[in-house]
Amino acid sequence: MYILFEGVDTCGKSTQIELLKKSYKNVIFTKEPGGTKTGEKIREIILNTNVKSKRAELFLFLADRAEHFKEVIEPNQNKIVISDRGFISGIAYSLANENRYKDFLIKLNRFALEDHFPQKTVFFKTDYETIKNRMKNKKEDMIEKRGIEYLLKVQNIMEELLNELNLEHIVIDAKKNKEEINSIIKGYIFND
Repeated sequence: MYILFEGVDTCGKSTQIELLKKSYKNVIFTKEPGGTKTGEKIREIILNTNVKSKRAELFLFLADRAEHFKEVIEPNQNKIVISDRGFISGIAYSLANENRYKDFLIKLNRFALEDHFPQKTVFFKTDYETIKNRMKNKKEDMIEKRGIEYLLKVQNIMEELLNELNLEHIVIDAKKNKEEINSIIKGYIFND
């Protein structure tokens, strides 16, 4: 089963993945961008280089996604694979960058994923104050430097996409404490 954890920076996705890693040793945990050797190089470019063309940035994400599917998702279809981000983020960030080609973006992502969208998505929803407070404790990458309003715009697009594409998903209130969130996620994925 292919499962996405989606949400903007500081929403708690990575924290929850670290908690799950302690309990579920047979689950494959990965991330986009960067879940492969090629992906790590692409991630470095995306997060630490000021790519001028937003279209170039989009194609970097798509290249990572296609490689990630081929190396991680496809060979492990009989296992549980949890990815920290995926195509929902990819489309949402691109649309937030004023890309007006939503249908085209969906087609490009279908192509990169060979028509294999996730079976479940855990969507972390946050707010301005939570992002602001959590950003104080970290060094901002090139995407986070675009600001909190930008991140909230991305979040709104993510939620719209999940509903529009009719993907099975659960919405997590990212303001809840991590233990409560962890319990909700375990129940959703593993029926604990």
